[in-house]
Amino acid sequence: MHSVAQAVERLDALAATEPVAVLAHAFAEAGHELALVGGPVRDAFLGRPVTDLDFTTDATPDETLRIVEPIASATWDVGRQFGTIAARIRGEQVEITTYRSDVYDGETRKPEVAFGDTIEDDLLRRDFTVNAMALRLPQRELVDVHGGVEDLLAERLHTPQTAEVSFRDDPLRMMRAARFTAQLGFTVSDEVRQAMTDLADSIEIVSAERVRDELVKLLDTADPVPGIRLLVDTGLAERFLPELPAMRLEIDEHHHHKDVYEHSLTVLTQAIGYEAERHAGEAPDTVLRLAALLHDIGKPATRKLEPGGAVSFHHHDLVGSKLVKKRLRALRFDNDTIAAVARLVELHLRFFGYTEGAWTDSAVRRYVRDAGPLLERLHELTRSDVTTRNRRKADRLGFAYDDLEQRIAALAEQEELDSIRPDLTGDDIMRILDIRPGRAVGEAYRYLLELRMDEGPLGSDEAEARLRAWWADRDATA
Repeated sequence: MHSVAQAVERLDALAATEPVAVLAHAFAEAGHELALVGGPVRDAFLGRPVTDLDFTTDATPDETLRIVEPIASATWDVGRQFGTIAARIRGEQVEITTYRSDVYDGETRKPEVAFGDTIEDDLLRRDFTVNAMALRLPQRELVDVHGGVEDLLAERLHTPQTAEVSFRDDPLRMMRAARFTAQLGFTVSDEVRQAMTDLADSIEIVSAERVRDELVKLLDTADPVPGIRLLVDTGLAERFLPELPAMRLEIDEHHHHKDVYEHSLTVLTQAIGYEAERHAGEAPDTVLRLAALLHDIGKPATRKLEPGGAVSFHHHDLVGSKLVKKRLRALRFDNDTIAAVARLVELHLRFFGYTEGAWTDSAVRRYVRDAGPLLERLHELTRSDVTTRNRRKADRLGFAYDDLEQRIAALAEQEELDSIRPDLTGDDIMRILDIRPGRAVGEAYRYLLELRMDEGPLGSDEAEARLRAWWADRDATA
């Protein structure tokens, strides 16, 4: 964290920027209060980049529109019923919200929207003290009535009201606590942790979409593991992702020093590392991170004690894939994300057969074909799944995967592997065999595809000869 003096300098510099100064002057001229609030103020103290400009005011939404329209290049009515107006001022997008003092019914999480009279009342209803600080404009006066600076210095998350009242008002704040734990590197206060534990059931009244969005925000942080641990330890994860805490009791057959839960957190961390190496500067890969976290969720359902005390989890990849589909659908993820994560979970063990014996070129082609557009992610997931402390074993697996990737690259260069198709089309098959569309065409196509996978490109003449011979044998045995 930056010193208070440095934070003041950053806030002064931010207040002096043209968009903020123009907006502050306009509200002052209209006789209304305006303050920069929440994240921008917090991040000035933390030395983090300020990416959002959020303001609060005593002006009503209609009054806000009248004030900003003459100085804005565009305005958006993003949430007038909740008091929020967005505008573009001197090239910067800003959001301005009327002071709020909402009341919640405690059952449906739908607030009875009420506009407040003072900034102090508005700050009281915010989620955490570190987000409940404001900078009055144009005075540049810091408003911190709940000890936000003190909690920033202590790297602590606490609530302006009692944690129980705050979380009853909006249970999603408990998930936000987990996200900020990961994003800011803070710890929650004892009161916050206890309230999260006591009120974990209340997360069930929050819509699946809001829970999903908050989970994604957590997973997309640089190090989501501390936040995930908080969700599991307080019982929150049990309510919306029960398969995750269920893994704590299982022992992984490949990693006896860790249970499956700890192993999965390590895989997630390593996947983020590979992601950073291979895709530096790109947006977080939510699909890869979900797959890394959930790749072994099929293990509890497939756990079996073998003679001699060994533990097996046969087919946990297939079972896990089905569980992923069910859970991500319940959380309202989009179909593409569900399909991609489920497929990665289904395929995550495929590589380990490579270390047990040399794969033929045909087997390598099938690996690539089955992965399809997920091949790069499958590479990263499979490498991340190696968490053994046995250095010799880890090196052996690493070298084996290096070899597999090199073979894939070589075959791809020779055969354009990413678009494997038979040497003949369906139209070719119907013409050569003089048949109409139907099941037989599909059987012939699959036969030629298997030839292509096993032997590589044959050329149209050789493929036609093989097809005619296959068809004659088929008729003979029919």
